[in-house]
Amino acid sequence: MTQTTATTLRGAPVPAPAASPARPSGFRVPVLATQLLILAALFGAWEAGVRAGAVSGFLFGSPAGIVQAAWKMILSGELWEHANYTLWASAAGFVVGTVLGTVPGLALWYSPYAAKVVEPFLVAINSVPKIAFAPLVILWFGTGVISKVALSISLTSIVALLAAFQAAKDTDPDIQKMLVSLGATKRQIFAKVVVPSALPAIIATFRINIGFALVGTVVGEFISSKYGLGHVIFVASSLYDLNTVWVGIFSLMLLGFVLYAGVDFAEKRLLRWKDQTYATQFKL
Repeated sequence: MTQTTATTLRGAPVPAPAASPARPSGFRVPVLATQLLILAALFGAWEAGVRAGAVSGFLFGSPAGIVQAAWKMILSGELWEHANYTLWASAAGFVVGTVLGTVPGLALWYSPYAAKVVEPFLVAINSVPKIAFAPLVILWFGTGVISKVALSISLTSIVALLAAFQAAKDTDPDIQKMLVSLGATKRQIFAKVVVPSALPAIIATFRINIGFALVGTVVGEFISSKYGLGHVIFVASSLYDLNTVWVGIFSLMLLGFVLYAGVDFAEKRLLRWKDQTYATQFKL
C-alpha cells in the first residue's frame, strides 16, 4: 500500500469531484449566424420560386405576402389580440394540467397498491385521442376561453401524470434501501431521492406538454371561437388566404418559443442540485 493511499484511508479529505465543464459560449454567434443563413436561404428560395412561377403563390403563399399580411395585422392590433388570447389560454392549460398530472403521478409512489389499481385506467385514458373529447368539452364549458383551457388541461395532465409516475418508479432502489438502513423515513426518501431523481424526466415532459397545450387551445379555437390564432388560421384557410394562414402558424411557433423560455427558466431554478455531490444531494 502506498503512502498516499494509506493517508487517504486514515481520513484525509478527498478532493471534491471536478465541476462539469461549462457549455462553450464561443459557439453562440456562429450557430446563430448559421441558423439565420439557413432561414434566409429557405425563404429566399421560396420567394424566388413564387416569382419564377415554379411554386404556386395561391397554394403555398409567398414570404413577401406573409410579411405584408403580418404587417397589416400588426398595425391593426389584430395579431396581438389573437396571439395574446392563445398564449394565455395555452399557458393556463399547460400550468394547471402539468400540476394536476405531476403531483398525483409522484404521489402514486407512496402506494404501490394504488398504483397497480389505477395504472390500467391511465393507460386506457391515454390511448384515447384527447381531441375526441373536444366536442364534449365545448358543450360542457361553452365557447369561451374556459373550454380552450380545459382542452389544454385534458391533453397535458395525463402526459404529466404518466411521466411523473414512471420517473418515480425508476428511482434507484439501492439508494432507497441504503437510506432505509440509515433510518430515513418514507417522507424523507420521497423528498430527498424520489423527487430529485424524477425532476429531469418531469422537466423533459414540460417541453412536450408545451406542444400539447398549444394543440388543445388551437383545436378549441378551430371548433368554436371568435379569437385566437386557431381562429385566424381556420378563417383564413376557408378563404384560401394562405399568407394569413402562415402568419398564424409562424405566430404559434413564436408562442412556443416563449413557453419554452419559461420552461428553461424553471429548469435552471429546479435543477440546481445536479452539480452537487451525492453526499450533499441526499443529506437528511
